[in-house]
Amino acid sequence: MGAQSGKHVSRRGILVAGAALASSTAMAQEDKTPDEVPQADPASETLSPRILACAEKLVPIEFTQQERTQILNGIENQLQTIATLRGQKFENELAPALVFDPRLPGKHFAPQKNIVRIPAAAKYSFPAKTDDIAFASIAQLGQWLRNGKLSSVLLTQIYLDRIARFGNKLECFVTVTKDLALAQAADADKMLAAGHDLGPLHGIPYGVKDLFDTKDILTTWGATPYKDRVAKSDAHIVTKLRNAGAVLLGKTTCGALAYGDIWFDGKTRNPWNLKEGSSGSSAGSASATAAGLLGFSIGTETLGSIVSPSNRCGATGLRPTFGRVSRSGAMALCWSLDKVGAICRNVEDTALVLSAINGADVNDASSIDMGFSYARNQGQKELVVGYDPAWFKGDSANDIDRAALNTLKNLGVKTKPVSLPDLPYGVLFLTLVAEAAAAFEQLTLSNRDDLLVWQDDNAWPNSFRQIRFLSSVDFIQLDRLRRKVMLGMDKVMDGVDVLITPNFAANLLVITNYTGHPCLTLRAGYHDAPVRGAGETADKTPVRVPQNISLIGRLFEEGKMCALGHRLESALAVHQEHPPHF
Repeated sequence: MGAQSGKHVSRRGILVAGAALASSTAMAQEDKTPDEVPQADPASETLSPRILACAEKLVPIEFTQQERTQILNGIENQLQTIATLRGQKFENELAPALVFDPRLPGKHFAPQKNIVRIPAAAKYSFPAKTDDIAFASIAQLGQWLRNGKLSSVLLTQIYLDRIARFGNKLECFVTVTKDLALAQAADADKMLAAGHDLGPLHGIPYGVKDLFDTKDILTTWGATPYKDRVAKSDAHIVTKLRNAGAVLLGKTTCGALAYGDIWFDGKTRNPWNLKEGSSGSSAGSASATAAGLLGFSIGTETLGSIVSPSNRCGATGLRPTFGRVSRSGAMALCWSLDKVGAICRNVEDTALVLSAINGADVNDASSIDMGFSYARNQGQKELVVGYDPAWFKGDSANDIDRAALNTLKNLGVKTKPVSLPDLPYGVLFLTLVAEAAAAFEQLTLSNRDDLLVWQDDNAWPNSFRQIRFLSSVDFIQLDRLRRKVMLGMDKVMDGVDVLITPNFAANLLVITNYTGHPCLTLRAGYHDAPVRGAGETADKTPVRVPQNISLIGRLFEEGKMCALGHRLESALAVHQEHPPHF
């Protein structure tokens, strides 16, 4: 790390150097090209047309020498303005004044009631083995809690014992809140005994991704600079789940600053193949859920952090419409993209969790007041499912994806071919990096970015440095492209109710995160795969692992999407298998 110190000095030195402009030097070099001018240390050299010409290559744009000289006449004021701006203290939760809204002008969204209807099932037989209890659904656990077969304290202890057995192996928990969990479970049992039932999550133990604040408990954001950070209050979602009767087992691991599966003390593992990471950044939530270490978990997604680890671990992930679930008290990575969702072991569990965490919050600038309803037959009678046959061909799909599509067609739903506009969707990623670099600017300016464990070219430290050279004009143009993508996606969704797609086909993961559309990813089958993930072991022996398929719904129509997801999940009948060693 010490070898990088010169680079950091020059980053900061640009502002210092910019305060002392030398017009005589500028004029003397006016007739020379950048390559002809003798090189100098950027940290000590005053600004000149030569430096400006070099900087143009990073934007990129090209000015004439006369234009460069004219730019330099006023650049000092701009640099001083930037210095003043950097002198301000911005807390992570302070959102920009411009707030993203997924609802296009002129589009109407009917209000919904907060109703979840899941038919009462026949009595579930109570398992003899505690490991089988651990993998049960929320509906099963709830039935046993209410008929006296199980207590919340016993259920909580089952999960705590499993965390003690498997947690270190999976590296999926940062903090286990044993005493708090047992106290909350005891309260849940007392309330049920007294006839006070708070709903389907009453007495159900869960884990929350370690970027949500929990009062007087470590909230580390997965990153070394914050590994000793203790929150002063609970995040909005933690309060909502406590009010729903859920029991907090602890904080699940997240990739440092919500990227990847590498955190400050390890790398979270996939329970189906411990030689590979669980993907990220809701790494611990997906891993712990798939391994039966909790009843459900909470994750977040900015650009795949629910879908990707759920796919890797074979969990069921629901990424709601942007703005549906409050993010107050959660680490902000990208204010215009961050979303909060549930990671579970079946589709209907995700609907139950969403019903508890849904709702507007005045403390989240992007919060949208929209109810959530779910029923198994919701919107299924006239359902139209769209897909592009090209999505299920080539490298983006395999036989599992194609079998899932055929299974869906056999459900009798109407299908319709669709096509996406031909746009450069991948370039939108730059806006995410720009917002994230702003959220964590002090790490870059203070050199504390060197403390992050992951330092590869694609890791946050280098990305935050590179994005400094994105021009403000290009950033605005990227936002205009986003609006163009929203209009194109709106046209596609106007003709269908749901899309079905392989998880990572046709840039849909990027597109729908930027448009704010909801996504449900569920297990579709199993295949043999070598170890996956950057920097993993050289052992490429194939291992049997799960694979998911994704459904994408209209804005705020998660209920209809989940109803189809339940039907597809039941028809595929592959979601109940457990990782072999858990």
